[in-house]
Amino acid sequence: MIAPSVGATAPQDAPADRVLVLNCGSSSVKFRLYDGDRVIDKGIVERIGEPGGGPADHETAVRGILDGLDLTGLTAVGHRVVHGGMRFGEPVLIDDAVLTAIRDLIPLAPLHNPANLTGIEVTRAALPDVPQVAIFDTAFHTTLPEAAATYAIERDTAEQYGIRRYGFHGTSHEYVSRRTAELLGRPYAEVNTITLHLGNGASACAVAGGRSVATSMGMSPLEGLVMGTRSGDLDPTVIFHLRREGGLSVDEIDDLLNHRSGLLGLTGVNDMREVLARRADGDAAATLAFDVYCRRITGYVGAYYALLGRVDAITFTAGVGEHAAPVRAAALAGLDRLGIAVDPERNAGIGDRVISPPDSEVTVCVIGTDEEREIARQTRAVAGSIG
Repeated sequence: MIAPSVGATAPQDAPADRVLVLNCGSSSVKFRLYDGDRVIDKGIVERIGEPGGGPADHETAVRGILDGLDLTGLTAVGHRVVHGGMRFGEPVLIDDAVLTAIRDLIPLAPLHNPANLTGIEVTRAALPDVPQVAIFDTAFHTTLPEAAATYAIERDTAEQYGIRRYGFHGTSHEYVSRRTAELLGRPYAEVNTITLHLGNGASACAVAGGRSVATSMGMSPLEGLVMGTRSGDLDPTVIFHLRREGGLSVDEIDDLLNHRSGLLGLTGVNDMREVLARRADGDAAATLAFDVYCRRITGYVGAYYALLGRVDAITFTAGVGEHAAPVRAAALAGLDRLGIAVDPERNAGIGDRVISPPDSEVTVCVIGTDEEREIARQTRAVAGSIG
C-alpha cells in the first residue's frame, strides 16, 4: 500500500524547513515529505475504495499516511487541487471560505475535487496549527487570453454553466518551463517554450515569458492530445451520433471517451511501451495508433509556434515524454523549416538534456517533471508570507 520511505530522516533536534505534499487522486494518495530541498519520506497509497484492495476511503488513507510520518518541525502542508475555476489563479492559504469554493467547483471536477477536499479536511483536523496551502492544477492557465479561453457558443449559456477553457497539468507545465529556462541559462521571463506533458494524461502548453497563453486541455482534461484512455480532440457530433443512433447514455459516452478511448481504444493497451513494442513487431493497429498520437502532437506544436511567433525551446516531459524516444522523433519530424530538429544520438540518451543539434534555432529538451517539488516550493512561499 505505502511505498517504502527514502532517505534518512533528519535528526529530530535539528529540523529544517519541513513541508508535506499531499496529492489525492480519484483512487490514490501520493505524498512527499521535504526537509528543505531534500525528500526524506515519500510513498503512495493505491486502490482506494476497491474491493479487496487498499483502504476503504480517502479519509482512512490520509490518516494512515499522517500516522506513519515523523512530522517533527513541519512548517506547512501543500495540497494539490485539480480545479480552481477562475477564482484561484495562484496558491492560497486554506480557510473555510477556500474549502467552500473548492466544494462549489466539484461539478467541474467530480472525480478529483472531492478527494482533494477529503485530504485537506483530514489534515486540517489532524494538524490544526500547521498552515495548509492549496495548489491548483488550473491556476497556471488563468493567464490565458480571453480569445484562448473562450468557446464560440452562446455567451449567456457559457457564463451560466462555467463553460470555458481552464487547462490542466499547470503545476507540471510551470515547473518544466522554468527548468527549461534554467537549462538554457536564460531568464524565465525572456523564454518562449512549448511544453509537452505526455503521460497517461497528456497536454501541450505555450508558455510566453512564464505565462501560459495556450493549452490543449479545455473545460476538462478530455480535450486536446491523444492520451492513454482519453480521445482528445473530437467532433462533438460524435457524441450526438452515439446518443441518437447508438442509444448510449450520457454516462456511457462519458466512460467511452474518458476510459476506453485513446491508445487503449485503438490498440487494447494504454501503455505506450506496449504500443511501441507491438509497432516494432509490425502490428498495424499499434502503428496507426502511434501515427495518430504523434500527428496530433505535431499539429499542436505547429499551432503554438504560430501563436508564440518565436519559440526558444520545445520540452518533453512525463512518462512518455521523458522515455519514448520514437515519439519525440516522430512528433517533431518534418519541422526543419521551423528550425526544429532532433539529434538521434542525443535523443537516445537519458536524464535532463538537450536533444536538438547544437546549431538548431529551436532548442529541444527532455526534462523530468516534478510536480511535488513545485507544490512544495509554492507552499513554502505562501506559508512563509504569513504574518
